[in-house]
Amino acid sequence: MLLATGLLTASLLFSHRFLTEATQQQLLPVVQVQLPKQSVMPKAALKRLLTTEPVQADWFTSEFLEHVPISQIQQIISSLKQGLGDYQKVQEQGKNYIVVFSRGYVPAQIALDANGKIAMLFFRPPIAQGKTLEEAIAEFKTLPGKVSFLVLEGKSERAALNANTPLAVGSAFKLAVLQTLKSQIATGKRSWRDVVELQPSWKSLPSGTLQTWPDRSILTLQTLSALMISQSDNTATDSLIDIIGRQAIESITPRNRPLLTTREFFVLKSATNQKLLQRYRHSNQEQRRAILQSLAQQPLPDISEFEAKPVALDIEWFFTAQELCSLMEQVADLPLMSINPGVANAEDWQRVAFKGGSESGVLNLTTWLKAKNGKQYCVAGTWNNDAPLEESRFLSIYGSAIAGLK
Repeated sequence: MLLATGLLTASLLFSHRFLTEATQQQLLPVVQVQLPKQSVMPKAALKRLLTTEPVQADWFTSEFLEHVPISQIQQIISSLKQGLGDYQKVQEQGKNYIVVFSRGYVPAQIALDANGKIAMLFFRPPIAQGKTLEEAIAEFKTLPGKVSFLVLEGKSERAALNANTPLAVGSAFKLAVLQTLKSQIATGKRSWRDVVELQPSWKSLPSGTLQTWPDRSILTLQTLSALMISQSDNTATDSLIDIIGRQAIESITPRNRPLLTTREFFVLKSATNQKLLQRYRHSNQEQRRAILQSLAQQPLPDISEFEAKPVALDIEWFFTAQELCSLMEQVADLPLMSINPGVANAEDWQRVAFKGGSESGVLNLTTWLKAKNGKQYCVAGTWNNDAPLEESRFLSIYGSAIAGLK
C-alpha cells in the first residue's frame, strides 16, 4: 500500500491497510502494554463488543481511545459484519480467539486492564467461507468502477475477468522492482548482502517507517527488499529504484515509462502542484522525465491530502492481472515474499507469497499459493473507482475465492 491507513484493526496494536502488506502483515508501531490480572474475562468482553450496539466508550481504557476513536471502532465492527454476515460465537484458540460469523471467521486478540477495560484489540484479516470462482466473479461484477481478476493453476487459467486490462495497482508495482533486483543479483551485478547508506533524497511518505530512520543508516539490499514487500515501505522502494536504476525496471514494464518513484507520485499529485500535474499529463516521455527531475527540489506534501477521495488516478502504476501473476511467479520463491501472507490463511497452505497495493480509489491483491498437495496458484484482483472503495467487500470476495481453492 502507499498509504498507512487502517482497515481491519484498531488499538495500541494496529494492522496496516494490507494486512498488511500488508498483508506484511503490515503493522503500524506496536506499543507493548504490561497488564495486571483482571476479573473480567476477555472472551466475554469480545462477545459484548460484537453483539451490543452502540459501542460504548467506557468499555475501553482512556489510552486506547487516545489512539482510536469510538467511531473508528464502530466502523471496523460494522465492516466485519457486512463482509462476513451475522455474529455467531467466540471460540478460544490458545491465548487468542476466533470470532465466527455466518460467512466466515476472524482471528482476534484482546487484552483488558485490571478494571476489565479493553487495552488492546487486534483483528487479523477475515477468513471467508469458500466460494466457487464463478460465484466470486459474479460478485466482482457487481462492484462499481473497473475490476480485474485472474486465477491461474500452474500455467492454466482457472478463472478470468478483464485479466488483460491494465488497471492502477498501487504498491503492487513493487513486484517489478523486486524482480529487476533479483535479475541483477542472478547476473552477479549485485548481492543481497550489498550495504548502502540511507540517503535523505530517498525518503518518502508512509506506508512504512524507514522515512523516520536517521540519514546514513546502514542497510542491506535484503533488508530494503524485505521492508518494501512485507511493510510496503515507500522509502525502501525509492531507495531500490535509485540503486538498481529506473530504466532497468522500465525494461520489464514498458507501459510505465517513466516509472514513478513513490516520492514523485506524492509530489506530483499534491494540491500545490496542479499546474505541474497538468503539464506532466500533456508531455511526452522525455518531457516527463525532465519534470520528474525537477520534483527532487519540491517538498513532500502532507499525507492527509491522499486519505479521502481519489486523487489523479491516471498518475499511478498500471498492470494487468496477467502481468502481476507473471511477476509474482518470478519472485515467489524468495523467503521475504512470505513475511506477510495477505488475506490467505497461511496455515491452510504449504507456502504463501503476497503483495498488495492501495490508495484511495485503488486496491490490488496478488497472491501466490502452494497447496499442501503441491498444486500452485496465482490469484490477482484489482479494483479501481473514482470514489473511495468499500475495501472489506472486495477483501471478502477475494478471500472467499482463495478459500475455495483449498
